[in-house]
Amino acid sequence: MTFTKTTEQDSKYNHLEMMSVSSLLRNINYEDKTVPLAVSKSLPQIVKLTEQIIAKLKLGGRLFYIGAGTSGRLGILDASECPPTFGVPHELVVGIIAGGDYAIRKAVEFAEDSKTQGWLDLQDHTISDKDVVIGIAASGTTPYVISALEKCNENNIITGCITCNKDSPLANVSQFPVEVVVGSEFVTGSSRMKAGTAQKLVLNMISTSTMIQLGKVKGNKMIDMQLSNNKLVDRGEKMLVQELNIDQKEASDLLQKFGSVRNAIQNYTK
Repeated sequence: MTFTKTTEQDSKYNHLEMMSVSSLLRNINYEDKTVPLAVSKSLPQIVKLTEQIIAKLKLGGRLFYIGAGTSGRLGILDASECPPTFGVPHELVVGIIAGGDYAIRKAVEFAEDSKTQGWLDLQDHTISDKDVVIGIAASGTTPYVISALEKCNENNIITGCITCNKDSPLANVSQFPVEVVVGSEFVTGSSRMKAGTAQKLVLNMISTSTMIQLGKVKGNKMIDMQLSNNKLVDRGEKMLVQELNIDQKEASDLLQKFGSVRNAIQNYTK
């Protein structure tokens, strides 16, 4: 099986430095439009992986994202948004990046090349066969991620991946690979662009679908969201007004009393 790293192929555009700002933006936007189509072609793979995650989390397991560079940061972003959005514990969805927290903001040289650190980082969280681990790597060749998934497989831990090359080494070690082939980047090799966008879309799909299946959404509302700022408090009040057919003042009183939209709905009496 031949592996072609399409994320490293030459851009379809040249002499970028000679383009006007308008041309640069128009061409980048044109390329970005191709990403959702590439994601749609991978829907069967995304379904299979997401179903595995839902099953494990319903039994008390956790979801881990592990990656390096942009891919690692995207995993951390998605994981960090689950608690405020869906009211779940910070330990339920965990993002791990090569080089540790420092690497979230600044590159850590050669961190992605380690063939042992990924598994050690997972062990810091007492990883077990109750959990699911998704390796994220646009290239599909990152040693830190591949070696971590290999160890997961050895320990009967379900593995998946999100990559932007077909038949990559990462996909080959993943039990449930997701391969979103977006092709060459506008700037050759800059996989933070289309590949990063594709990864973000897939992560949104996986975590949102999982949380809905775990009962964290009612109708189309985030009834377990954390009321951590005025905007979210206002949103919570509007949910209660709509759901319970009450006025804003009563909704505000209910939120203050019960602390969440879900609790307010469950404890409301006319």
